Amino acid sequence: MTMWSREDGDGVAVLTYRNPPRNFLTFAALEELDAELARLENTPGIGVVVLTSGVPGYFVAHADLDELAELSRGPVPRAKIWYTAMRRIERIPQPVIAAIDGQAWGGGLELSLACTLRWASSAAHFSLLETALGIIPGAGGTQRLARLIGPGRAADIVLSGDVLTADQARTSGIVERVLPAPGFQPEALRLARHMASRPAAALAAAKRALVEGSRLPLTEGLRLEAALFAERLASSESATLQQEARRRYAEAADGDHITFGGRP
Repeated sequence: MTMWSREDGDGVAVLTYRNPPRNFLTFAALEELDAELARLENTPGIGVVVLTSGVPGYFVAHADLDELAELSRGPVPRAKIWYTAMRRIERIPQPVIAAIDGQAWGGGLELSLACTLRWASSAAHFSLLETALGIIPGAGGTQRLARLIGPGRAADIVLSGDVLTADQARTSGIVERVLPAPGFQPEALRLARHMASRPAAALAAAKRALVEGSRLPLTEGLRLEAALFAERLASSESATLQQEARRRYAEAADGDHITFGGRP
């Protein structure tokens, strides 16, 4: 890869984007990301994927403006990669975490919205600025944001184009965690490794239930959850873990609190 680097360890694959000076997101970068995610789909031992940046001050500034200008002149077949790569993020078995330290506007925010989780540093800031350019979000921003935080709050963010601080993004529901800017990436990686300590098959089943189920009517979503629950319950891995849990409860004194896998 030329713009994305990958580092695996402790069940986590970290994909780091470097396209200085501002980490604009290009067709070529999305094609590289899509190819790397396709490889990760079938990589044993990887339970969690983290997307992050190697350019200080930026996650992804936004889409490349020269490529937007190209799109304005007519259809560009390569532009379909925006849809393909975002859907790949949603569909691969592993939960994907956007670790955001700096600017995530436009396509950068849209990239993070396709991820399972968004963890931000206190220095991160967010915007869907497209209305200021006379356009609208075109890589899932209106659809994913409305499903994530509700149509009213999404409309306020999309129509105003305002910039949100990390704390404002957390309050609105865009990000799930805000971590201190100093030491952000090591701490985000530590939390990702804690998540990856869970069985990868269970993480994959939970992600599928959450992502697919959220797009289904409740009754169908509950059926999907029940099917995935039954599948995991019948697995030999789950049987072993349940047996260990029963042993620990049997050995514990009354009132003892039993934890599984420790706390992050």
